[in-house]
Amino acid sequence: MRHVTRALGVAMLLLSLSFGTTLAAGSASALTPQENKKVMKIAKSLRGTPYKWGGTSRSGFDCTGYTRYVFRKAHVTTLGRTAGQQAKQGIKISKYRKRVGDLIVFYGGNGAYHVGIYAGDNTIWHSPRTGQSVKRERIWTSSYKVRRMG
Repeated sequence: MRHVTRALGVAMLLLSLSFGTTLAAGSASALTPQENKKVMKIAKSLRGTPYKWGGTSRSGFDCTGYTRYVFRKAHVTTLGRTAGQQAKQGIKISKYRKRVGDLIVFYGGNGAYHVGIYAGDNTIWHSPRTGQSVKRERIWTSSYKVRRMG
């Protein structure tokens, strides 16, 4: 009986430690305040850069080229090249817990189709579409998910 009680105690301890480790790792993944400030400074500095399909530089960005450029320049992370790839990076966050600097991923019938960087007050910085340029704009739909980089 002593061995069973002891084994059960060890199992419970290991289980509780594994949950604690998972939670700590998830919460530690957020950007530091300094990294977050740098991301937002770079995002804002690109205001007015024209949209260019497939664009990845200051001469023109598509949405994922813009987010990838911002996070890379801030030395935070290297994002994938497509919305689908970026949608899988970082950690998933409830949209009710989003913070400035989080990646906002928009979804339609075929999956992730657009990304932007959360700027607060239900707005994002993004490179919207042909004929427009990088700008801060209100989130227009509830069909999005939030990813936190770090």
